[in-house]
Amino acid sequence: MNSLVISMGAILLPILIYLISFPLLLTPNSNKGTWLPPTNNIAKRDYEIFALRYSIVWISIFAVVIVTQAYENFTENGYMALCGSLAAPLLLQPFLLPTQSEKTLPFHLRYSFKATLWIAIFSFIGNYWYTHYFYSVLQAKYTFPAHRTNNVPISMFFATHFYFITYHTFSNMLLRAIETSYVPSTLRTIYFWSTVCAFSYFTAFMETLTISSFPYYSFPLELQEQVYTHGSAFYGLYFIASFPLFYRLDEYVGVIRGVRPHTVFQTVIEVSACGMIVLQMLDFCRLYMNIPLLIKGKLFELTKN
Repeated sequence: MNSLVISMGAILLPILIYLISFPLLLTPNSNKGTWLPPTNNIAKRDYEIFALRYSIVWISIFAVVIVTQAYENFTENGYMALCGSLAAPLLLQPFLLPTQSEKTLPFHLRYSFKATLWIAIFSFIGNYWYTHYFYSVLQAKYTFPAHRTNNVPISMFFATHFYFITYHTFSNMLLRAIETSYVPSTLRTIYFWSTVCAFSYFTAFMETLTISSFPYYSFPLELQEQVYTHGSAFYGLYFIASFPLFYRLDEYVGVIRGVRPHTVFQTVIEVSACGMIVLQMLDFCRLYMNIPLLIKGKLFELTKN
């Protein structure tokens, strides 16, 4: 554990120093930067506020489950009930509880619907395909009782949705703060993309760290340090593509003249392209490491401890 702390400190500390010091090279905007969308993009602003508030709810519930080890009493239906019920408010919100700014819009024109659809598709691709890279490259295993498809617990499709909504809301805020706080320049572009990489790694590491006490998502003991260091970089490839692409979803509506909201078609095409970009990066890494990709599974199966 001491070697792990040293290794992660050696990785994260320089990243932190870089992110704090680099803005000294940038020219601040005359207007104060903002974390949330401006009021002339109220639909996106309202949704991000909703997502932030709901993040407190699901994180609190998950923390109680992990700390109390309530999961030890869960069956496959228990995992489905927990993850499905926590994902449901986010999945249903665009239809049943639209924000005041979107109530009069058809559901397919609502930013909340497009954001939910984007994350739902990306979560599905990530679970259905990318999980097998973790099985092969990092020798990861889900051992809790679960309904499965393609050898992936179906409950994880739901869990990933609320995880990713939170991650991408925070990344939106971070990237927006950079764009609105500093004058456009080559240096600002470098800072923007280096922040994408740094926050991607940090997000992946923090998820790995926070679920480390959950015994039913496991890795070989001898690979534990590599999972935190190299594995976080491997997982971070998801977000190097998804953070900037999700950020641009309706980001400049009402801000730049002539920019129109995404259509549902554009939303689906962009997230599908994002999914393929991540898949290619994961496979390039697998090929570089000379590790075979093994995909075994059925359309539907039930596994119990």
